[in-house]
Amino acid sequence: MSVLYFILIQLYGFLIRLGSLFSNKAKLWVRGRENWKQQLKNALSGNSKPRIWFHCASLGEFEQGRPVLEQLRKDFPNHFIVLSFFSPSGYEAKKNEVLADYVCYMPLDGPKTSKIFVSILNPSLVFL
Repeated sequence: MSVLYFILIQLYGFLIRLGSLFSNKAKLWVRGRENWKQQLKNALSGNSKPRIWFHCASLGEFEQGRPVLEQLRKDFPNHFIVLSFFSPSGYEAKKNEVLADYVCYMPLDGPKTSKIFVSILNPSLVFL
């Protein structure tokens, strides 16, 4: 990861947090990522099924990928499917999606958070 990218991502996170004082969408973005590590651990606790991670940046991307997710559910009925979103538009609309076993926000990108997210999830298949 380049230093410039990392700096810009951190700046983006700061600006979203600042914007959350004025925007409900930004507030959802911030609140949705609170305590994400523990929430992910809790969702996976006691579950020994192989995991599939299906990430969509937004609701529109989810709708485009829905046929793939439907087929995954059919082809891998004994897998635990985690559906993640970057945007509140996707998460809020699909937080109760029946095709997934767990729906969450993707944490803000960065070397540490990405490594932690993947190590907790430990997916056997990934769809980005």
